[in-house]
Amino acid sequence: MVKKILIVGLLALGYAGAKAQVTKKNIASNPLKIITGASQTEKYIPQLANKKIALLVNQTAEINGIALVDTLKKRGLNIQTIFGPEHGFRGTADAGEKVGNYVDEKTGIPVISLYGVKEAPSKDDLKNIDVLVYDIQDVGARFYTYSITLFKTMQACADASVPILLLDRPNPIANFIDGPILENEFKSGVGQLPIPIAHGLTMGEFAMMVNGQKWLKNGAKCKLEIIKNANYNHWKPYILPIKPSPNLPNNLAIYLYPSLCLFEGTSISMGRGTLFPFQVIGHPLLKNSYNFSFTPMSIKGMSKKPPLENQVCYGIDFRKTSEHQIKNRKQLDIALLLKIYSQYPDKENFFNPFFNKLAGNATLMAQIKAGKTETEIRATWATPLKAYNAMRKKYLLYP
Repeated sequence: MVKKILIVGLLALGYAGAKAQVTKKNIASNPLKIITGASQTEKYIPQLANKKIALLVNQTAEINGIALVDTLKKRGLNIQTIFGPEHGFRGTADAGEKVGNYVDEKTGIPVISLYGVKEAPSKDDLKNIDVLVYDIQDVGARFYTYSITLFKTMQACADASVPILLLDRPNPIANFIDGPILENEFKSGVGQLPIPIAHGLTMGEFAMMVNGQKWLKNGAKCKLEIIKNANYNHWKPYILPIKPSPNLPNNLAIYLYPSLCLFEGTSISMGRGTLFPFQVIGHPLLKNSYNFSFTPMSIKGMSKKPPLENQVCYGIDFRKTSEHQIKNRKQLDIALLLKIYSQYPDKENFFNPFFNKLAGNATLMAQIKAGKTETEIRATWATPLKAYNAMRKKYLLYP
């Protein structure tokens, strides 16, 4: 099977008949433009005709700058309901902000929030639906909530016998897999499944894993059809055409997100309340360690009442670091977490309870407090990550 995949990779690269060795480098050099699942309308629009459709989408569900919902409406398709994830259908709500139900002014379609009173569609929401279409750009981190919404929606659709048509999109950080596996007792709104922080999956692969590992309750299995990305592989760079959420404004922030988001469980600011969130870190108490500073402020559409609002924070500006260096990092930056903890003067108040939910265990915090080295910490991840990688291979849609 592996040999077959490698041969297909050679043909795709135009090396048919060549004897060159296939490597991650030459797979990634495939010059063909990535075509997302949504952009391949000929593969799914015909089968949606004469069906009552629900959409689970946000602002990233677009085709060449045109919203998917507009494309489907233009084709005369019958869209009954739109379900919106965290940040809402239009992607303007702040992180963690609960969103209510409403009628979308532009389309006139009812929007039901899955990040408010409910976390998944109810049976009543799905009772007149023939198919649910999922199209949301994820960023490949376990605590990014779109995958959790997909998981819970798969359960709802399996229970209601409603199939999901998933329009796949690339994972911009699929080139590495790292971090502790989430332990069952640390399930929360930022982690539901036993996967590492950087999981290395597209949402199509993630959905296949949910079904294949039988993670849905009562032995349920969601009927699933995936429209794959064309010309894509896990090592091929992908620049997102639209920001996936208010505080991930560019690819630099996305590359840094899996590492910097752990600081959400500490006293440190990640730049929420600036125009460059997840591209800086800092705190007023780090004044003696750093010259760079920023001041979080409330910004409409990005961050309302951010942590350390109106306080001068001193720390690190990653915008001055080579983006190429950050993009090609193959692991979480645990060394940074250890460094900031060592420099922070009020260690008793460095962590908050949210940290263990983000880490997926209580071990990482205890290791940091005990003065463990990065090497010692990583050693405890090795065996679980090896098992995860072996399991992951069963669900890969791309090289």
